[in-house]
Amino acid sequence: MAKKKKTILIVEDDRYLTKAYSIKIKNAGFNVLLADNGLDGLLVAKEKKPDLIVLDLLLPKVDGFEFLKRIKADEEMKNIPVLTISVLGQKNDQQKAIDLGAEAYFIKTEYKLGEIIDKIKGYLDK
Repeated sequence: MAKKKKTILIVEDDRYLTKAYSIKIKNAGFNVLLADNGLDGLLVAKEKKPDLIVLDLLLPKVDGFEFLKRIKADEEMKNIPVLTISVLGQKNDQQKAIDLGAEAYFIKTEYKLGEIIDKIKGYLDK
């Protein structure tokens, strides 16, 4: 019996990055769900229960920090790992995301997409 593909939800408002992440993640063998703002991301997460969420912090409607608060407060979704990816490089932003329940924090300018895919695989293989 074939192993079920894991599903990744990408919550990112930059269309170029969304497309790049989506292609790379699909090529790595995962299903991909997309949301271009935090509110839609919450709705998709609640409905589809992805195996992992890749979350930008600077989002319209509901920002990434509020998204994390809501996901981690929800009994059905609190155990979904969330990897944050942001241009925010301040230590206090990173710490806030981790304190709110993010598994990891990546600064967009410091990581190659392939490295982030490797991290995603690592979290899903746990």
